[in-house]
Amino acid sequence: QVQLQESGPGLVKPSQTLSLTCTVSGGSITTSYHYWNWIRQSPGKGLEWMGAIDYSGKTYYSPSLETRTAISRDTSKNQFTLRLHSVTPEDTGVYFCARAQGAGYTRRYNYDYWGQGTQVTVSS
Repeated sequence: QVQLQESGPGLVKPSQTLSLTCTVSGGSITTSYHYWNWIRQSPGKGLEWMGAIDYSGKTYYSPSLETRTAISRDTSKNQFTLRLHSVTPEDTGVYFCARAQGAGYTRRYNYDYWGQGTQVTVSS
C-alpha cells in the first residue's frame, strides 16, 4: 500500500518561500511510470494542479505558477519537495501530494494515492 505524507510549516509570511515535502512509503518514486504531483485547494475553489516530478526526475509546472515554483526530489529518502516563492495570502489553502500516471490533472479520480493534505496559511 502506497502512502504519502506532506510535511512543512503551516504558517508562512508574505514574500517568503513555502517549502513542503512529501514522503512516500510503500513504493519508490523512481518506479516507472508514476508522476508525483502537488495540488492545492484554496478556500471556495476547486483543485489546482501546481506541478509534478516524474519517475525519471523530469519536472512539469502549471503555466500560472511556473515562475514561482520548483519541485525536486531526494531518491535516497523517497521524498519530493515543493518550493513556492514570493507567497501571498492568495496562496493560502490545503496542499496535497498525490500520485498519478501523468501530470496536469485536476480531477481526483486521476490520482490513485493522496496524502492527507496540509493547511498552509500565508499571513503576516
